Amino acid sequence: MKALICTTPGEFEYKDISKPEVPKDYSLLKIKRIGICGTDLHAYEGTQPFFTYPRILGHEIAAEIVETQANSGFKIGESVTISPYFYCGKCIACRNGLNNCCASIKVCGVHVDGGMREYLAVPTYSLIHGQGLSDDELALVEPLAIGAHGVRRAAVKPGEFVLVIGAGPIGLGTMEFARIAGAHVIALDINEQRLQFCKDKLKVEFTINATSLDVEEQLRTITNGDMPTVVIDCTGNLKAINNAFKYMSHAARFVLIGLQKNEISFSHPEFHKREATLMSSRNATSEDFIHVADSMKKGLVIPTNYITHRVSFGQVKADFASWLDPANAVIKAMVEM
Repeated sequence: MKALICTTPGEFEYKDISKPEVPKDYSLLKIKRIGICGTDLHAYEGTQPFFTYPRILGHEIAAEIVETQANSGFKIGESVTISPYFYCGKCIACRNGLNNCCASIKVCGVHVDGGMREYLAVPTYSLIHGQGLSDDELALVEPLAIGAHGVRRAAVKPGEFVLVIGAGPIGLGTMEFARIAGAHVIALDINEQRLQFCKDKLKVEFTINATSLDVEEQLRTITNGDMPTVVIDCTGNLKAINNAFKYMSHAARFVLIGLQKNEISFSHPEFHKREATLMSSRNATSEDFIHVADSMKKGLVIPTNYITHRVSFGQVKADFASWLDPANAVIKAMVEM
């Protein structure tokens, strides 16, 4: 079968590889769609933490079950997506039901080879029922679940002002689920086209260009002088993260969904006097996947808003580098297998 392998940063190669064996308690999937996410782009650039080469990318998956156990609760031919966070089931996080941050986690397409190939074997526990969603919708469940998890981590309440920094795919999903939670959402980004997308497609109430000289003043005006009670970073940009500490209200929660390699720094007195909370948000749980699928079925999230580029599997190598160029206005590239 054909696979697309990221051999080194900036290099892809199509190869013929063996169809995967199916170990005990695994299921075999025929891949139908692969969404391209920031993790894939960063891996291609060589800036993704916790990453080694060569690697088959791809963890935003829609697939059809080809082989599974008789008692798995799934059927051959069923459409599914997966929770791509393969966990040990034994560590302290797993024992507490938080397998999204398993101490020995293996993320499909990051730590182990992913779905950019014709067939993929995955642990059966990772399968998520399709619930009648289309292949495009199923491939979008995982990235949207990342934002949904961050919003749940922040315990967003109706009426709160939530500042989401970064209007990439993860940031956009975060804005959607903050809105669904009843918040007043503020989008902050340097890309005016992305900010317009937030207004037009996601009905975000407030947008601010991060290059403005008066970002703090605009935030004070929007929040009636209080500043946002929730700040969520979806950029993974060190400067953006460090700047965001001054955007918090007193008693605010600051959630880091974005990931970068360096050390964050902030004023302890300023942070302390606010009795602020800083937390990370990693991956998502089954609860978040269910919430996303439910929201799609209810029409609260319109998946087609996100897919701006669509290519065949054979075209990925040629097109991939172009998706890094902001001028191409990529929100979500979808690969059809």
